[in-house]
Amino acid sequence: MRRLIVLLLALSLGVVGLGGVGAQEETVLVVGLSEDYNSLDPSRAYEPGGSLVHHSVYDTLVTFPSDSVSEILPNLAESWEISDDGMVYTFHLRGDVTFSNGDPLTAEDVVFSFNRMKNLKDNPSFLADTIASVEAADDLTVVLTLTQPDAAILAKLIFDAFSVLNAEEVRAQGGTDAEDAAETDTAEAWLMNHSAGTGPYMVERYEPTVQTVLVRNPNYWGEPVYFDRIIIQNLPETSTQKLALEAGDIDIAMDVIADQVSSFESNPDIEVFSTQSDTLIWLLMNQDPEVGGPVSDPLVQRAIRYTLNYDELRFLSGEGANTPASMVPIGFAGALDPSEALPQDLDQARALLEEAGYAEGFAIDLEYPDFNYIGTEFGIVAQKVQADLAQVGITATLVPQEFQVSLDRYRNGMQGFSLWLWNPDYYDTLDYVEFLPGGVVGNRANWTDENADPEILALRDAVKTELDPDVRAELFGEIQRWLQEYGPYAPLFQPGVHFAYRSDLQGFAYNGQWRVDLTALSR
Repeated sequence: MRRLIVLLLALSLGVVGLGGVGAQEETVLVVGLSEDYNSLDPSRAYEPGGSLVHHSVYDTLVTFPSDSVSEILPNLAESWEISDDGMVYTFHLRGDVTFSNGDPLTAEDVVFSFNRMKNLKDNPSFLADTIASVEAADDLTVVLTLTQPDAAILAKLIFDAFSVLNAEEVRAQGGTDAEDAAETDTAEAWLMNHSAGTGPYMVERYEPTVQTVLVRNPNYWGEPVYFDRIIIQNLPETSTQKLALEAGDIDIAMDVIADQVSSFESNPDIEVFSTQSDTLIWLLMNQDPEVGGPVSDPLVQRAIRYTLNYDELRFLSGEGANTPASMVPIGFAGALDPSEALPQDLDQARALLEEAGYAEGFAIDLEYPDFNYIGTEFGIVAQKVQADLAQVGITATLVPQEFQVSLDRYRNGMQGFSLWLWNPDYYDTLDYVEFLPGGVVGNRANWTDENADPEILALRDAVKTELDPDVRAELFGEIQRWLQEYGPYAPLFQPGVHFAYRSDLQGFAYNGQWRVDLTALSR
């Protein structure tokens, strides 16, 4: 049955010959994914689902192993040196790398890619904030100079947005790395259906909300990949993914929910992988009273944190889920021990609401993206939050939104009270500075230097430049305890992550950066 499905698919795509000697079936991997992505231009990439594509099509200077984020490995850069003051990184590029069109990789391509990403001023551009300059010392040497010491810079360079593009090809399609790139660059439209990378695959076709089709890169410089073609199907419903996997129509269900795990485990044709994710599910409470209303009050924010039943929220995600003590997930250096997590304390919550002038409670909208992410149904989580809040007189009206609509409102600081997720951009605790005033998330909560407490500003500034890992961990401990008392967020849980895949699939492994390395799979 499986062979027939693949054969029919190949015929529909015109890749299988029916007559003659040597006609071969194309090897195809089909992936079911709940969320779509806003852009396939890696310099604009920010949605987690897009990492499946970007990691397959593009390369970065350094990378992680396929199955962990525990060490930083050479990739396009075969080696690098760091100056004694931590301000200058010198990367030495491989000399055997070509782009998908056959052009050789040079240092100028790296310079162009980094400057373009920074000057586009799109969502991931903040990752380049500590980069003062990028220069080509020669054809295969890149010198990266920082504005200040940044202990996380190598981890940041693994993020999709630092993918290296073919400068000549992107320029020919309207791309630019000039300072006015945000206004003048027009290459994104072309990059939605084409590739300018050095990775093992190329984008053949992108149909928003339907599918993304990748094909093997004939000029790939590394070890050949197994599959000729990868099809990522947009399947928002977890039930649809389940049925498609059981029927053999897809090879991987990326968004398995806890309730489905037992049924998969009884099927000999399907394997299940479960673990704790690094994703944080949390509530945002806007600091601007005109946007957040009652939840802009720190007393109300603290009351809400005491209102929630964290054990029951964690249970919604099933095996592998955990409750973090604050906004730094379990597993990151400096994260508080889970034993320090706030307990549910309804009496304390009611007392805080009374002190804030809301003894009778209040009504508020709870916005959230109506989708499933790594098995977590946001609608179910929102219902649980709603029920918990009702116990202290807070009437939350649920406002589900199409993902992109909710994302745009969140990014523009328009959501007063909302349920969201944070998937690490890079695997260093410094990523969570973005929740502090002036950070990416801080700005979305309208939390700025102007309305923030001087204590948290001082802690933020100190941890940003600290290179000693022990001192950094101490500072992050102080930051998290401060957030427990006064921060405009409520951490809910780290979901368990569940995948299901056909048992004949080999090389499956979880990696927090891109979830699954599709390029490492075979049959």
